[in-house]
Amino acid sequence: MEPTLSSIRGIGPARLKALNEAGIFTVRDLAMFLPREYRDLSRTTPLGALQAGVPTAVRVRVTGEVREQRAKKLLITKVFVTDGSDVVAAVWYNQPWLKNQLVKGRELLLYGKAEWKKGVLHLVSPTIEQNDGLVPVYRAIPGVPAKAMRATVEAALDACDGSWPEDLPESIRRRYDLCERNFALRNAHFPTGQEALAAARKRLAFEELLLYQTALSLFRNTGREGVQFHFEDDALEEFWDRLPFAPTNAQRRVMREVADDLRSRRAMARMVQGDVGSGKTAIAFAAIALAHRCGYQAALMAPTEVLARQHYDGAKEILEPLGCRVGLLTGSLTPKQHRIAHEAIREGAWDAIIGTHALITEGVEYRNLGLVVTDEQHRFGVRQRTQLGEKGDAPNVLVMSATPIPRTLSLILYGDLDISIVDELPPGRKPVATRIVPESKREGLYGFLREEVRKGRQVYVVCPLVEESEAVEALPAEQVYEDLRTIHLPDLRVELVHGRMKPRDKDAVLEKFRAGEADVLVSTTVIEVGVNVPNATIMVIENAERFGLAQLHQLRGRVGRGAHESWCFLMAEPNERLRFLTSTNDGFRVAQKDMELRGPGELFGTRQSGAIAEGIGQMGSDAEMLKQTHDLARELLADPESEDARAVIALAQARFADRLDGIAVN
Repeated sequence: MEPTLSSIRGIGPARLKALNEAGIFTVRDLAMFLPREYRDLSRTTPLGALQAGVPTAVRVRVTGEVREQRAKKLLITKVFVTDGSDVVAAVWYNQPWLKNQLVKGRELLLYGKAEWKKGVLHLVSPTIEQNDGLVPVYRAIPGVPAKAMRATVEAALDACDGSWPEDLPESIRRRYDLCERNFALRNAHFPTGQEALAAARKRLAFEELLLYQTALSLFRNTGREGVQFHFEDDALEEFWDRLPFAPTNAQRRVMREVADDLRSRRAMARMVQGDVGSGKTAIAFAAIALAHRCGYQAALMAPTEVLARQHYDGAKEILEPLGCRVGLLTGSLTPKQHRIAHEAIREGAWDAIIGTHALITEGVEYRNLGLVVTDEQHRFGVRQRTQLGEKGDAPNVLVMSATPIPRTLSLILYGDLDISIVDELPPGRKPVATRIVPESKREGLYGFLREEVRKGRQVYVVCPLVEESEAVEALPAEQVYEDLRTIHLPDLRVELVHGRMKPRDKDAVLEKFRAGEADVLVSTTVIEVGVNVPNATIMVIENAERFGLAQLHQLRGRVGRGAHESWCFLMAEPNERLRFLTSTNDGFRVAQKDMELRGPGELFGTRQSGAIAEGIGQMGSDAEMLKQTHDLARELLADPESEDARAVIALAQARFADRLDGIAVN
């Protein structure tokens, strides 16, 4: 019997709460929380050969006494170390407990990056390592320090050593040369060598992908009869003629595909993919107009209240002149407003209902729902999309995504959807100029920002973290906000927004920025989706090397939405990935490069619980595994009574039955 998470050594109430908040509820969840990378501490570098910005392991001896000093909100701990080839200063921020470990004469194994500070090379916030070899590095979890996470995972593996059941059929393991589960779990976290690590990651990734694709295939409703629309051939042209702009050829082509689906007896299940600004919303409004023309209600679900209100404003402008009555339903409405909205939806007084997750709550009843649209599909799980569809009698489903994904990967991950791609931007939309800015040019950048704000423009500054983390070397949003507000740009109106804020507070800050009442918005990736501010022309991304190319491209898409020239500044040392981003604004080229450089896992985030993202992330640059698991899932489901198929189907149902809400592409 699997032990409980709270019974594992080192997991007290506070740590248990932190793990639960990160989606880890069982020992199996913890075992499948795979490292995002590994540090090879078996190879050390002489201090005399250190290079700025390159993660390095060094064996050193403390040569002097510890010095501590305060600067603003920071406590700086500094000590000199040597290995005989050179003497270097090592510094740490807000880690006073390290003082006891930095005893003069003590030998240390340090791992971190060197940086130039006032013309002198320093080791900045290196970790003090206890073991050499391959050391796991996990995605940061607030409340669980990096070393504690390693110790916790090791304790969990020790508690279950040799007792993990081998559920995957042996015939499949032999066919695809997959190692045994207990070996895989141990070596995925604490590998005995590179070969063992490769075998472990292959086994776990293969299993997760196979079960995911089997679950998705079981969940799909393709082929079922649905709401059939009847409209004239010229109905689309009438809609396009009413728009204040001419549709692109790509918009026309995709909308014809949508129209053919709507006329079919089979319920539409189609994804419209397109880069930021390609005009997907106009396609959604065209489909809603057809639903209204045929006497049906339509619902459009957005992931944030700001985005829902944005769509609501656009829908009123474009759809109400057609006689389509538009309503808004979000979580922040007052109880009285909720009652009025629910009645309007139930009685059919609203033809198009725009909203957030509130659209799928239990009390919402639609009179005649014929079309369901979900925007920013990667923010919703399979079940959330299906729950909205279940509000009607097999309505047509249209999902939209601005996340660029290579077509072959889309066909596998969204196996229950037909796919259309809007591969053309409207004429006149200016590409965003993208530049890499090293630390040495930061002050010059701030001068440029100040000049642009004087011209009336606005600026985003995006950070990978909310607050300082021992586990991750990156500038936190709170520190950047304070530095900009008090030191670098005190004459500008600077605001802060991040995902830990209450939704109402977060929306208030975003609305303030949208209304032009703030010049600079410091944020985490919470602004990746949502607010549309045509006046925002500059995107600054701190620690750009920590983001995937596809995510950087998404963030870049927040600017370049108006008539003014727009810029994206990547704060990092130049590398191949970032240089590529400066050479193109084509999201599908960016996604393809992601696949080549870092594998399909780069396209996935860590919002979902369970191990699907972690599993997908282990595939390296070899996409062959995607195809193998895709084909095997379909082969097994073609003969569902076979022994292997029954075993895999049971595993898929057990693994993903309660997690389809979390399966989402980033």
